[in-house]
Amino acid sequence: MDLRRSNHDSVSGRDTNNHDRPAGLAGSTPLWPLVIDLDGTLLKTNSLDETFLDVLRASPAALWRLPLKLIVGRAAVKAFLARHSPLDVDDWPVREDFLDFVRKHADAGHHVVLATGAHRSIADAIKARFPFIAEVIGTEGDNNLKGATKAQKLRERFPDGFIYAGDSAADLEVWRNGADCVLVGAARSVVRRASRFGAPRAIFPREDKWGFTLLHRTLRLHQWVKNGLVFVPLVLGGKAADSSAWGKAWIGFLALSAAASATYIINDLWDLPHDRKHWSKRTRPLAAGNLSIRSAVALALAALLAAFALANGIGTTAVGVLAIYILLTLSYSFGLKRIALLDIFALASLFTVRLGFGIALTDVRTSPWLLVFSMFAFLSLSAAKRHTEVLRLIERGLDKVPGRGYIAADAPMLLGIGMAASLGAVLIMILYLIEDAFPRQFYSNPACLWAIPPVLFLFFGRIWLLCQRGRLHDDPVAFALKDRASLALGAVMTAAFAAALLL
Repeated sequence: MDLRRSNHDSVSGRDTNNHDRPAGLAGSTPLWPLVIDLDGTLLKTNSLDETFLDVLRASPAALWRLPLKLIVGRAAVKAFLARHSPLDVDDWPVREDFLDFVRKHADAGHHVVLATGAHRSIADAIKARFPFIAEVIGTEGDNNLKGATKAQKLRERFPDGFIYAGDSAADLEVWRNGADCVLVGAARSVVRRASRFGAPRAIFPREDKWGFTLLHRTLRLHQWVKNGLVFVPLVLGGKAADSSAWGKAWIGFLALSAAASATYIINDLWDLPHDRKHWSKRTRPLAAGNLSIRSAVALALAALLAAFALANGIGTTAVGVLAIYILLTLSYSFGLKRIALLDIFALASLFTVRLGFGIALTDVRTSPWLLVFSMFAFLSLSAAKRHTEVLRLIERGLDKVPGRGYIAADAPMLLGIGMAASLGAVLIMILYLIEDAFPRQFYSNPACLWAIPPVLFLFFGRIWLLCQRGRLHDDPVAFALKDRASLALGAVMTAAFAAALLL
């Protein structure tokens, strides 16, 4: 610390928020080596969590040995995970503002060193990604490079002083032994304690974005509208005036929505490498590094517990159907979505299970035509989603959809399947009217229902017309909820049902 204090007078006038100008270029301070941490500093993610997920995806059977490594020590765990991970670090999210800061210091002549508690092999992979990193120091053998251990290592390696950039309380010992400090995303308490050693060279604020926007995007609250299907059996089954049935349906809706959000998070965790290469999914909170992997796991577990607690309040049947939905969704996330055709069938089945959940909640007699119609209708929409992804693939000159079982040449086949399924849905609706709606005399004026088949034809026709033109978003259901024409068609169909029931 004597070195820091001897130079303090010459550096105290620096603007700690000026990230554009590397200090010390005019001889006011030496060109000390710039030593940077990795997790939480250069990276917006945690390398240990990333490699654990990599091993879970690639070699889950190998994880049975992880508890044995934990007994040996943290360094052994890091070495084990790094050895079994593909170490594909090229898409791991980084702090762009800090990255620019490091580049400018490297251009100014500073020797840039990556000193991290991550395993040495990970540090080497990061160095290969960023050539301006001249040297790496990482965890090797039994020594976990963190805190006092890192401080001693750097003091021995750079006895004339070094600048250290870190983010956590574990870095305080390193800053105490260094010549200058850079704080990246550090908590206020860490900033306050680190500042006791001298004015920081630069302070990069925390990027915490916890709030409604982050939760909305992580839980995909906009997708909860799909779970509104649980109310359809209640309305069509003649219990629209039953307040008790509505209460159960609302509780079921919340349970299903919480379960769906949990599975969305699990899907994002499992699909991280592919999402980071995707043109739109790379901005999701997990893929972009705005939400940590550990926070995502905790959020998913909390959502699952809430879902089963709500379903248990309704009854064991609701719990059973909810479990089926979750198992089918996880099967899709872990494997089915990578199998062409089976993936869109699984998606259509998930929508149909939502209807089945509504039937279980309200205990109504619902025509089997409804479930058959659901399979055809959502098979068409699922095919549209994949067709859109394939068209985007072709636009970018690629041949294969990352993480999916489709190639560019599959676009015509998906178009054919989707159009055929949409026409099948219209036909099923017509058969329902002839074979069920009119004979049951459930509706006061069933003739009004004849407005529904042409509305369905126009809706599916519009979806596929825009899809073929490349103007459809990734999710046709989300698109329909924002599309004025689709909303107008939905209003006409709702009015036809209301007229059939009330007139």
